[in-house]
Amino acid sequence: MEFRQATLDNGLDIVAEVNPNAYSLATAFFVKAGSRDETAEVAGVSHFLEHMVFKGTARRTAEDVNRELDELGAQSNAFTSEEKTVYYAVVLPELQNQIIDLLADIMRPTLRQEDFDTEKKVILEEIMKYDDQPPYGGHEKSMAAYFGEHPLGNSVLGTQQSVGDLTQDQMMGYFEQRYSPSNITLVATGNVDFDALVDQANQLCGDWKKHEVTRNTARPQGQSNFQFFTKENSIQEYVIQLAESPASEDADRYAARLLGTIMGDDVGSRFFWELVDPGIAEFAAMESYEFQGCGVIMNYVCCAPQDTQRVLDVVSHEVEKLMADGVTAHELELAKNKACSHVVLRSERPSSRLFSVGSSWTQRRSLRTVKETVDAYRNVTLDDINNLLTKYDLRKVSTTAVGPLTSLQIP
Repeated sequence: MEFRQATLDNGLDIVAEVNPNAYSLATAFFVKAGSRDETAEVAGVSHFLEHMVFKGTARRTAEDVNRELDELGAQSNAFTSEEKTVYYAVVLPELQNQIIDLLADIMRPTLRQEDFDTEKKVILEEIMKYDDQPPYGGHEKSMAAYFGEHPLGNSVLGTQQSVGDLTQDQMMGYFEQRYSPSNITLVATGNVDFDALVDQANQLCGDWKKHEVTRNTARPQGQSNFQFFTKENSIQEYVIQLAESPASEDADRYAARLLGTIMGDDVGSRFFWELVDPGIAEFAAMESYEFQGCGVIMNYVCCAPQDTQRVLDVVSHEVEKLMADGVTAHELELAKNKACSHVVLRSERPSSRLFSVGSSWTQRRSLRTVKETVDAYRNVTLDDINNLLTKYDLRKVSTTAVGPLTSLQIP
């Protein structure tokens, strides 16, 4: 396998992990446009745009887009997060030209008023749907509580108010800036003809107009607080806690990921043995989430309402014990084995490598082989874990509870 990289004159990056022995080709446009790039006035516009991109171009109708994806046998989709919007497809290698032509075309949608009005109703229904199903917007509520006024606290979906008030002109202005070629990366993995990819990208995307794009990546001050939302129709109680952890650029992100595995993996972790295995909680996890400039460790538990206080007491006790005593060499070795196995097994599919390669480039402008990633996990020591716990106090959390309870004591 070989990494290849090129940049067009207008700033569009093209990166690929080329594997001539692969049986498939995965490709995507990664756009650095997410909820953290939005103002309160246009909250939700990045996700709204994701929908609009499939509504037709100067060369294709929405029906054409869907029909061609089907004809190519593509496994395709799109998603929006706090930091990026990604449009991807997996096809047979001989269909590289056709899929790039299609994906590049939809990256310049018409954004017609009629489609805008229709899709706005879809988005508003989606917002209501997520508030009506578990965990009832708990993730968004916890992010808002922890990040406060920082844009990472913005909901990816936006609000009924912000999406309802959004205008087509506002969307077009946001699109013109954030979808600048200098803010987009074309990523490909698997059996890629890289030279042909660059030539075609130059033909299709070379005349895209470049705009100045910035993102504030200063580390925010996370909040320690507690918020309580009573949802009478909920059968279970959901509690989410956020604490500060390494950013996507920080070398100690690998230690944080391993710590999450030790504490909150779905099998064999401390939370598993103390909460899930004895039947106190249905689900209990700890996981590291990394953003540009900052990161969070998330505790997420789901349990019967009558067990919630006991569950939180156990979580608090386990975190206190972790901060005081650290982890054992045996726990660290097990976590490394899990992490490395996960990396290696996922790497066998170009579709999985696509997101690793694309995220690494858009967050850090760096590319790491599977071996380099495995080595990074293997090289984490007990001292690294202890240094991490010295730097980040996981007891200082923002806690969000959503469910049928009307009162709860935070340990």
